Parts: sequence; C-alpha cells; structure tokens
Amino acid sequence: MRFIIALGIALALGVPSGLTFAQARPAAIKKTAAQTPPAAPAAEEADEATREFDKFRAEMEDSNPAELFEMKGEELWKEKRGPKKISLAESCDLGQGVGVVKGAYAATPRWFADAGAVMDLERRVVWCMVEKQGFSFADIAKQPFANENFTPDITSLVTYVAANSKDMKFAVPLDEPHVRDAYETGKEITMYRAGPYDFSCNTCHGADGRRIRMQTLPNISTGKGALKGVQGWPGYRMTGGVMLTLQWRMNDCFRQQRFPEPKYASELVTDLLTYMTGNANGQLYKGPGIKR
Repeated sequence: MRFIIALGIALALGVPSGLTFAQARPAAIKKTAAQTPPAAPAAEEADEATREFDKFRAEMEDSNPAELFEMKGEELWKEKRGPKKISLAESCDLGQGVGVVKGAYAATPRWFADAGAVMDLERRVVWCMVEKQGFSFADIAKQPFANENFTPDITSLVTYVAANSKDMKFAVPLDEPHVRDAYETGKEITMYRAGPYDFSCNTCHGADGRRIRMQTLPNISTGKGALKGVQGWPGYRMTGGVMLTLQWRMNDCFRQQRFPEPKYASELVTDLLTYMTGNANGQLYKGPGIKR
C-alpha cells in the first residue's frame, strides 16, 4: 500500500517540467488519531439553511453561465491548436476512445497506460494538450485557474467534457489495481493531520452533521456525502463570477487548512479525487453547476 510522507514533500508532487506523470511513491507516514468532532448543529436548523440555499441555487441554475464555457470548450476541443496543429478531437483519448467525450468525466479518475498513471479528467486533458498538441506544461501551469479577468482554456475544455456526462452515473473503475491503489492513497490523505491548526480533510469532511457558517459540510466517506462533494463541478462561482474546476477546489481546501497548495495537476490531487469520486459511484452526475 502506498502512502504519502511529510506534507511538505507530498504537496510538491506535481508534474515536473519534464511532464513525468508516472511518479514514484514516497515512503510511509504514521497515521494520526482522529480528531474529536465538534457537536453537530440541530438537525432542523441545518435543514432550514440547506433548503434555502438549495432553493437559491435552483433558481440560478435556470440560467447557468456554465453553458458559455461549455460552448467555448467545444470550440477548443475541435480546433487544431498548439505547435503540432492538431485537435484534441482527433488525438486525445479520455478513456472512451480517441475524441469521445460522452461519459468520460463520470468515468474518471482512471488508469491510462500510455501515460503510466491514474489521472482525473483535468489532468488527462492537460496531458493531451502537452503530449498531443505540443503545449508547454510550464506555460499551462503558470495560471491554471480562472479569475475575474481570465479563464484558462483548460477550464473551458474540462467544462465541455464534463457536460457530456450529465445525467450519467459516476463509474470510477475501482476494480482496476492502479485505480484501487490511488483510492486507498486518497483515503489515507484525508486522514493526514498537519499544519498550524492540525487539520486534516476529515476535520471538516469526515463525519455527518458538520457545518461552517451557513453551509453544511458533506461527509465524503459516504456515498451521499461524496456525491455532494463532487456534484456540480466544474462550477460557476457566483461570489467571484468565474468558472472553476475540482482541481481548484482541492487546492483551495489545502489553502484553507493553511497547508502549502499542491502543484497543478499533481498526483496527490488525483488520489484525493479518486477517493471522493469513487465513493460517489453509481449516483447521477448532474453536470456543471452553480456554486456560491
């Protein structure tokens, strides 16, 4: 079984300049004891807050700006781009066959033999952009996430591919040995406590009934909670007016824990997403959504 050593090393497990996706695993870490969970809020109070926010989200979904990014992503997918002047539609295999986007998002992370690695969808699209189209990974990684003035191509591409899994069931192939290995590593990462607050992923997301401010925190160890964690990503975030992906969400979680943020498209994030999405297997993905 693979583990992650000290977080300062683990979070540096990004894609190096040579784009070596099949990375060696570090040695084992010592597990830390589970933290004592805070008292759960009153059920009716949490339910009322959840109902109000769900109502607001439903109203916003009627005119979800994610559709604009889907359209841009489709153009980018079909366009001959990069130094090699080739399209992703004619060169990139997301696990369903070259150029096939239907169902790809819901079936990742998965093992890709040509890259020698388990990859989530965003990591795979980046790999295709570099290996098939000739883009520089270093250039992509300079600004991989959107802000109020800029949306990277990768965000639009991921949104387009994700939209083609709408109303399909999550189906991460956990019976594949490499994927199962990544799943177990992701599970281990969620339990690892460190940083100035001695937080882990499970501090917020390891039990039912937890909440921060007015927002409930899903228990990602359960199927229902894991679905809430991955549902609606990529998502249009209303507070910033930008489209963001699960790669961004994972990075931001590390930031909020006061950990060093993982390098872009890192193996560590793929492991976490394998665990989370794998726990949501068999449940419907509703497509790119709205986030507050």
